[in-house]
Amino acid sequence: MMAQSPATASLRASTSTPMPESPGLPPADLLVGASLFLDFDGTLVDIVDRPDAVAVDAPLAMLMEELADRLQGRLAIISGRPRAEIEALFGHCAFAVGGSHGLELRWPDGRSKSPEPPSNLPRLIARLRDAATRYPGTLVEEKPFGVALHYRAAPQHEGACRHLAQALAEESGLSLQPGKMVFELRMRGADKGAALVALLDEPPMRGTRPIFMGDDLTDEDAFRTAAERGGAGILVGPPRATAARYRLPDVTAVRAWLEAALAA
Repeated sequence: MMAQSPATASLRASTSTPMPESPGLPPADLLVGASLFLDFDGTLVDIVDRPDAVAVDAPLAMLMEELADRLQGRLAIISGRPRAEIEALFGHCAFAVGGSHGLELRWPDGRSKSPEPPSNLPRLIARLRDAATRYPGTLVEEKPFGVALHYRAAPQHEGACRHLAQALAEESGLSLQPGKMVFELRMRGADKGAALVALLDEPPMRGTRPIFMGDDLTDEDAFRTAAERGGAGILVGPPRATAARYRLPDVTAVRAWLEAALAA
């Protein structure tokens, strides 16, 4: 049998997650005594064609403030977006932030940590930008520790984008992370599960039960880690293979459930 490349093995592993057969609705009292970790795109806001077109509306900003107050700081957003983008979208963040899939961490008290970006990242960005001119409708998103190639507006180019992303991952040594109509190259050494652990091991989350809500394949590491730590994952979106115990159908349902959880 031919050996798999690290990039190909990673891609296959990320799309074959074992799971319970039918995740149910989360109970309204699930957050009592727990720490809450939230993905952003596809969980708190709907996914749009261009990541820079997303905005945080006043009801969402107020909801996050109320959750941070109710949970006494046991609240975090862990996103593939850079930390600076999450902070800019919300303005004052009364919660922890794990940006770039957990490579960048910031606690509510101002402490933060992040690695040095990969030295070959500018060259990879240039390669993808050149490729995007050949695949009209695709979009290159630069990140501090990686780069993403979106094909939401050009689904006919999925195969070409996949092939290119796999080749660049193998060439560069970066990790290949597939998502919803996107392929992302990012630094190895961190994922959303590891970010959850790093935040959960510090006050005020230390010793609490983690609940993670997310919609994408990038959230599966956090679903598994939450379960290992005595908590649970909540999948957002249609049923699929997942390690999450519960499921909500869409962003509207997420916000409604969070409102109900505040009253529990």
